[in-house]
Order: sequence, then C-alpha cells, then structure tokens
Amino acid sequence: MENGRILVSENNGTYVLKFVGDVRLTLCATLDDFLESMCQSSLLNTILIDLSETEGIDSTSLGLLAKISVLARKKHQLTPVIISTNQDITRILESMGFDKVFVILDSHTSTVEQLRELPIVEGNEALVHAKVLEAHKILMEMNESNKETFRDLVYTLEGDCKHN
Repeated sequence: MENGRILVSENNGTYVLKFVGDVRLTLCATLDDFLESMCQSSLLNTILIDLSETEGIDSTSLGLLAKISVLARKKHQLTPVIISTNQDITRILESMGFDKVFVILDSHTSTVEQLRELPIVEGNEALVHAKVLEAHKILMEMNESNKETFRDLVYTLEGDCKHN
C-alpha cells in the first residue's frame, strides 16, 4: 500500500481534499490543522472529500472526517460531499453512519486541478494521543453502534491521559 497523502485545493470557497494511499493516524495532526483553518474561513461554501484513490483509512482519520462534517454543519450550515468509488471504503463509511452526515457519491462528478499536498505536521506523542482520542469520541457520537465499537478504546485512551 502507498503511504498516505492528503492533497488539497481551494477555489472561491470550494475546498477539495483528496486522500491518496493508506491514510493513517500519522496524518492526524496534518488533517486536523487544515480542517480547523478551513472551517474558520468565512468564504467556505463547499467541501468535497475525494476518497477514490484511498487504499485504506483508519478510525482516527474517519473520526477527523466526521469532525469536518460536524464543524461544517455547525459553523456554515452545509453538508460535505464524499466521493468513494471503492466499495470497501463505502461500506465502512455507511456502517459508521457517514451517510447520515455526508452526501456520499460513488463516482466522480468533476475533475479538480491544482491540488497541492498538505505539508506534514509533526505531532508529539501527547498531541497525537489527543487527536486520536478526539477522533474516536466524534465517531462515538455519530450512532449507538459506533459508541459500542469504540467505547473500550476511548476508555483506554482516557486512562492513558490520566497516567501521563
């Protein structure tokens, strides 16, 4: 599997994020920094997340995708769009309730040029731990199934925070 990368583009308030390869928690600080600044933009009017070249995605990255939807709805009253052409990825998204908080398309509706790769934000262990915990709490809030699936992990992560 190809190492994960996140490519981005912005044009007149339309933000495109393209996840390429195996997107894992090593990109959580990078993704979280970008989504926080994106959602602060007063020009934000559309968010398109392209997962058509995503080979794998872990639960931390999924939690940060969920955070995009939460922030977009709260701050801009908009529903982001996910393009997922991989049936395995789509099945994961749907099983976790993403179809309730995103519009999920199974084909490209347009091509986006001039994507640039997000520079990697190196996070120390405490920062990465906090991002992983936050991402999984967001996933738990999406539905009861996710709450059950991630309860033990979140409990363990919260315990680790208390011991550090």
